Amino acid sequence: MADKENKFVPPKVKKPKFSFYWIYAILGIIFITFQVMNYNSSVKEISWSKLEEFLMKQDIEKIVIVNKEKAEIYIKKEKILHDTTFKEFNKKGFGTGNLSTNPQFFYQVGSEEIFHGLLKDTRDSVVSRMRRDSIPQTQISEFQKQYPYPPSTDTQKDMWGDILSYLIPLVVLIGAWFLIMRFMSRGSGGGGQIFNIGKSKATLFDKDTSVSVTFNDVAGLEEAKVEIMEIVDFLKNPSKYTNLGGKIPKGALLVGPPGTGKTLLAKAVAGEAKVPFFSISGSDFVEMFVGVGASRVRDLFRQAKEKAPCIIFIDEIDAIGRARGRNAITGANDERENTLNQLLTEMDGFGTNAGVIILAATNRADILDRALMRAGRFDRQINVELPDLEERKAIFKVHLKPLKLDPGLNVDFLAKQTPGFSGADIANVCNESALIAARKNKSIIEKQDFLDAIDRIIGGLEKRNKIISSHEKKVIAYHESGHATVSWLLQYAHPLVKVTIVPRGKALGAAWYLPEERQITTYEQMFDEITSAVGGRASEEIFFGKVSTGALNDLEKVTKQAYAMVVYFGLNKEIGNISFYDSTGQNEYAFQKPYSEKTAEVIDREVRAIVESAYERAKNLLNENKENLEKLANLLLEREVIFREDLETIFGKRPWDSEEEHLLPGHTEQKTA
Repeated sequence: MADKENKFVPPKVKKPKFSFYWIYAILGIIFITFQVMNYNSSVKEISWSKLEEFLMKQDIEKIVIVNKEKAEIYIKKEKILHDTTFKEFNKKGFGTGNLSTNPQFFYQVGSEEIFHGLLKDTRDSVVSRMRRDSIPQTQISEFQKQYPYPPSTDTQKDMWGDILSYLIPLVVLIGAWFLIMRFMSRGSGGGGQIFNIGKSKATLFDKDTSVSVTFNDVAGLEEAKVEIMEIVDFLKNPSKYTNLGGKIPKGALLVGPPGTGKTLLAKAVAGEAKVPFFSISGSDFVEMFVGVGASRVRDLFRQAKEKAPCIIFIDEIDAIGRARGRNAITGANDERENTLNQLLTEMDGFGTNAGVIILAATNRADILDRALMRAGRFDRQINVELPDLEERKAIFKVHLKPLKLDPGLNVDFLAKQTPGFSGADIANVCNESALIAARKNKSIIEKQDFLDAIDRIIGGLEKRNKIISSHEKKVIAYHESGHATVSWLLQYAHPLVKVTIVPRGKALGAAWYLPEERQITTYEQMFDEITSAVGGRASEEIFFGKVSTGALNDLEKVTKQAYAMVVYFGLNKEIGNISFYDSTGQNEYAFQKPYSEKTAEVIDREVRAIVESAYERAKNLLNENKENLEKLANLLLEREVIFREDLETIFGKRPWDSEEEHLLPGHTEQKTA
């Protein structure tokens, strides 16, 4: 035992990680080495006039033309040793042993033929001068013998240049390849290398990386929680169900509008199930390489089978689950369809996936492939709808916990302010109210801060500095007063809450209503809403004799609503009890309408008749209450914001209202074309 304890264990040496800076450093070293190897300070370039002078003085021993580009000039040894002109070469580092092997100067040769001509002309010129000076023929012959013409030629290879000419492009290509693969595979497992491009990008949550979210953190989704909690119970106590011969469901699809808490439910399942949980988005299967999506699906299910029992959660599954054959115009190979085919096979194919449960979420279930929706793949379809009043109370209680609130704040009041709000909207309201209170330097968040937050989210930010002329302001005031008056006088119109002519977002004015939370709607209710929507334009025509572009949002709304009444809901006598609504979404890509041209003419006529009838009705109501409408418009011009109580003072109480009506921003209007 003692020997084992005293045995020396060498420390593990960590290997340095690869860095792209290494490539840059290697390239820099190669470049510097190349420059040093090719740098020779002893060889200097000279001009032709200087070279001609050396030729006339017979200082040059030989001239060598290298690669037809450069003429190397070799000075005679005795000239270097005794002539002061070349004293710089006669020093340490330039001994007599190197004088005959290394050139002292070089001259850039533009053209080899021209250079030859210059050398010959210089020689002939010197010989002519010597003859004029009666120089003996022996000296002339000696001069011609020593004169470096014709010059020698030589072909030299630049070893380092040749090496670098091959090496640099190769290094650049390799570096570019690594860089492209790094960007394309960024975020994938295994360091983002090309060999991991087909690997699954799913994030694994297990006992080492547990999720802290539980079902207690999910409020307002009681029915959905009951079904989703059963799936968790299947994994915790499978024998409870299998003893009776039942089978564990293979998959559950969470369907609902955006922001209702589908992903939050999945997080709660991950936190409660205590089994391996794979989380991935539908878009993670999409890649530019052919076959990568299907490869990632295979890899995901391979990992899941190894860790079974487990759960796979695919968020936004419509990214790969869209119905096949919808876009047959291209006629090309669709990578998304290949990925979907592989997913269908893995979920319920020839093989088995014992212990692997699939959770998926989407807000577009209507476009999913029918093969994906069938039992055996997604056995359960859980609808996660917008919260009702009681559910909004529960959601508010969750999001209000970390906030410093006014003790008198009523959660019931806030829930009644937000019909149609999703859980994400409510979370945004709570956060925005805290920011507004902090902006006003408050120590607690009060009721008005929440109302301002709701106004801010629905209507946009106030723009009091926006330049609006007095006439435009008056038109806007009468327009909004027209909406308020008509909605106040009609039984089924949404009760008014507040009217403002302060610009918010893109709107120059807005009216807030309290929408009734109802599941079905009658013709009378929809007709009253249309009449209220065109009340603004009717008011403009009555008081100014002309209309403006301010009713763009109103006209868009009433046109769609009237069209839906005629074409979808069967609320028109001429069309009858027929609906052309397509719940499958197949007509989205159709070139023809599902009705004839004659029927289309009838539809256009009936839609126009509904809107025009509502417009005349609104004008009649406003003419009957013209005096009160003017009072309301003048009050709005004076205060810029008026409330329900002001309308009660002018028009009296609405006989159809219940005793408890609460304020809610529920509708905004566009005032610019």
